[in-house]
Amino acid sequence: MAGTVLLVVHIAAGAVALAVAAIALSTAKGRVHHILAGRVYAAAMSLVCVTALPLAILGADVVLLLVAVFSFYLVFAGWRFARNASGRPRPVDWAAAVIMGVTGLGMWGHGAVLFLRGDSQWVTMAVFGFIAVALSAVDLRYHRASPRPGRQRIARHLTNMLAGTIATVTAVVVVNAATRPAWLAWILPTLLITPLIAWWNRRVLRGTDSMPGIR
Repeated sequence: MAGTVLLVVHIAAGAVALAVAAIALSTAKGRVHHILAGRVYAAAMSLVCVTALPLAILGADVVLLLVAVFSFYLVFAGWRFARNASGRPRPVDWAAAVIMGVTGLGMWGHGAVLFLRGDSQWVTMAVFGFIAVALSAVDLRYHRASPRPGRQRIARHLTNMLAGTIATVTAVVVVNAATRPAWLAWILPTLLITPLIAWWNRRVLRGTDSMPGIR
């Protein structure tokens, strides 16, 4: 019964996150509607991650557990980059980035176990582990060089929030699409949306995206 309730809340929160993500992406950065949508998105994604943890434990699903931690960091770090206008990292920012890196290493370790078992999901763990370690390294480097100009901070905000959106879209694809091999459903959203993140980052850093009040 408890597992069913958790699953319903998990799915509902994911649906809300996906809906408000579309609003956040389609509204001008720094405007009221974007900020409000971002707050709702962060809250919904936090609920998704919080419910995913017990679901993963109940189902003894190590992949889901690692992806839940991975997803939570993306949303938390994205929210922190938006809120921390000074650009100076706090201890919680350092700790979160380190935990993200350790999670990535854990994904690689679990991926090695899956590989030895002949489970094709090792590909998912290898790719997500690389993303986790890379984002951790980039965020740690950003923290070391802080404070940075506002546009670099917002670029980190966009990267993490959009990566969190990938996690939400991935969940929808995995649940609703049967692919061969199975890991393709986990990787496809990343392959499709990552170029959008790179393109948007270039716009932000060049000052061609709408971000009122960012210098």
